[in-house]
Amino acid sequence: MSLIDDLPRLTVAAPVAARRTLAGSLGGHGPFAAVLAVAAALRALTMLGFRPARIYYGDTFAYLRTALDLEPMWGFQPSGYAFFLRALRPFGSVEVVAGAQHALGLATGVLVYAILRRRGLPWWGASLATVPVLFDAQMLQLENALLSDTLFIFLVVAAVVALMWSPRPSGRAGLAAGPLLAAAALTRTIGLPLLLLFLAYLAARRSPRALVAAALAGLVPLAAYAGWYRAAHGTFRLAGGDGVALWARTMTFADCAVIRPPADLAALCPNGTVLDAASEYVWDPASPLNRLPGGPGANEDRARAFAVRAILAQPYDYAAAVARDVSLAFHWTPARHPERVTPAFGFHEGVIAQRPADAGAWRALRAYAPGTPEGYRAAEPYAGLLRAYQYPAYLRGPFLAAILLLGLLAVRRRGALLPWATAVALLVAPVAVLDFDHRYVLPVPPLACVAAALLFARRGARPRDQGQIRTL
Repeated sequence: MSLIDDLPRLTVAAPVAARRTLAGSLGGHGPFAAVLAVAAALRALTMLGFRPARIYYGDTFAYLRTALDLEPMWGFQPSGYAFFLRALRPFGSVEVVAGAQHALGLATGVLVYAILRRRGLPWWGASLATVPVLFDAQMLQLENALLSDTLFIFLVVAAVVALMWSPRPSGRAGLAAGPLLAAAALTRTIGLPLLLLFLAYLAARRSPRALVAAALAGLVPLAAYAGWYRAAHGTFRLAGGDGVALWARTMTFADCAVIRPPADLAALCPNGTVLDAASEYVWDPASPLNRLPGGPGANEDRARAFAVRAILAQPYDYAAAVARDVSLAFHWTPARHPERVTPAFGFHEGVIAQRPADAGAWRALRAYAPGTPEGYRAAEPYAGLLRAYQYPAYLRGPFLAAILLLGLLAVRRRGALLPWATAVALLVAPVAVLDFDHRYVLPVPPLACVAAALLFARRGARPRDQGQIRTL
């Protein structure tokens, strides 16, 4: 029989053989690879539709300045994200930074999928749990902005996965999780209480090797950074501004007739200025702290002392203020908080001006990425597709509440304590120390989905039973 005679049979057999070979090489994860490819295409569309990358006043320029001239930042956040920018500086492009962050977003989805397959979920269940991190329009927008959040989310999820990979956390898992959490704390200070939460979890699990390894591997880098900060700014800490933030939190409920502050703190009492969000008191020139000589920078210790007195004197009012602002995460329509801002990060039309009034900040951007144009542009037709996409592709607040509830049910039945507790801590802690922000909610869904999905894991499954995941 000639080759020509065999051609019809070969035409049918070749694609079948190719599919079998591809499925074998993917180790049974072919369907998720397709999901991941769609998520990657959405990120490519985001970079095409909104160029070059979103620059935010204040935060972005502070990170860029630090990346150019490495020193510990004075402000609410340490310099971890600036280190990330520094590593990408040779490319001289903010678009490369955005591309790297989109890759981190995809990697976060892979981590969620991997741990759930490891714990016995079928491919479709594990893939479904990745939807909020891979397809939520807010995540796409955040990854396309020069902000620390995407890096922070990846580091925290990676630390959780490291400790969950085996039935009982090992010393090696602790050695992996500790530096990841240290890096998270150096990216956003809210990561520091997460390290303490993880250490408490390991103590409760009676995993001494993992506990010691995580403590040493996590605390040593933080101590080294705090020493560097002290050399630059005179105090042993990771960042400044915590006293100012906590004071602002108390301004929504503080009653000095109840607090009875000493004379040196009385000037920090509410002065009749009423703002619609706690964080506004940090910036409003009429707020009590900003009227003091030297402003926030010179009065942080006084602000912290006032805040502690206010919370101790009015614990129920403090708890009510925190609960009220946490509840904003569960609205169906994104809450405007404060009223002056647009909820979350909506895809826009036209050009957003991003040149700051501070000429030094603009020079820092141009020094980091010399070809950066003035303005963040929506490029059609790609931007139009994303503007239409963002309305259905948004994790509504009631769905987030349902996911957290399912995760709570999984805590006792499926060992979901670590991801669920981490998700709740990430939801509540930023509000407890300052205020609610839609940005601060975005680290919650990936971990909440891991916890909720574990409720449906195969009963009795153990990580060691899932050998096929080694191909990832």
